[in-house]
Amino acid sequence: MSIVPMEAVSGRTRSRGRDTEAAPAPTPLAPRARLLPAMGAIYRAQLSRARVARIPLLFVATFQSVGIMVLMRGVVDGGAEARAVVAGSSVLVVAFVALNLLAQYFGQLRANGGLDHYATLPVPPAAVVLGTAGAYASFTVPGTIVTAVTGSVLFSLPMTHLWVLVAVIPLAGAALAGLGAALGLLAPRQELATLLGQLGMSAALLLGVLPADRMPGVISYARDLLPSTYGVEALARTFYANPDWTAVARDLAVCALVGVVSLAAATWAYRRAAVR
Repeated sequence: MSIVPMEAVSGRTRSRGRDTEAAPAPTPLAPRARLLPAMGAIYRAQLSRARVARIPLLFVATFQSVGIMVLMRGVVDGGAEARAVVAGSSVLVVAFVALNLLAQYFGQLRANGGLDHYATLPVPPAAVVLGTAGAYASFTVPGTIVTAVTGSVLFSLPMTHLWVLVAVIPLAGAALAGLGAALGLLAPRQELATLLGQLGMSAALLLGVLPADRMPGVISYARDLLPSTYGVEALARTFYANPDWTAVARDLAVCALVGVVSLAAATWAYRRAAVR
């Protein structure tokens, strides 16, 4: 049995110590991206990704809203009811894309592990939610304009103040997109997220398109809780010859406030889903 000299052992120990001390320090991670640049990057990525896949669905949403107005033309002659039908059908395009499709997208993203990909990126959670919601809401612009113009022609409504869609589309889109994202992220199963998105769009259809004065009192309270209602009311008021701009601004302000709350809830739901 051979005995290893202590000098050799101590030499190897010192050598290991020198090797350990000489090991390079780990490379620090990249700094976390700021909110606005990260949101812009995700917005552009989602816009290019959904450009081909979502255009057929946008056509379906527009055709659906125009079809509803054609059917309602047989039972509504004009006046306040016509204004409600046109405004509700126009905002329904936003609900179909920003609420229904976004709920399905985030439900699918959570089910197939896509949230893990976003969790590895050095971007704030709010950037993921806001960028994706903004991209989906942007797809509603052509369909909403076509629906509003077509409805104005069908019911002989003035189109002088249709420029208010510049405010209605992003504000109603933000409120509905935040709600859709929250529903998709909080749903425990993908099928449930799809169901919730469909139910939300159905609520926007029934409570937004039908004239408010024909609804029972209990349902009118539910109408006040729907985020898109305030966008519908703001747009409907602009079909008058002399709109009440104070009321329009109030409805848009409420819609903006609801949008902030719903997007904040969606951001919280994203953090909650990403850590699981």
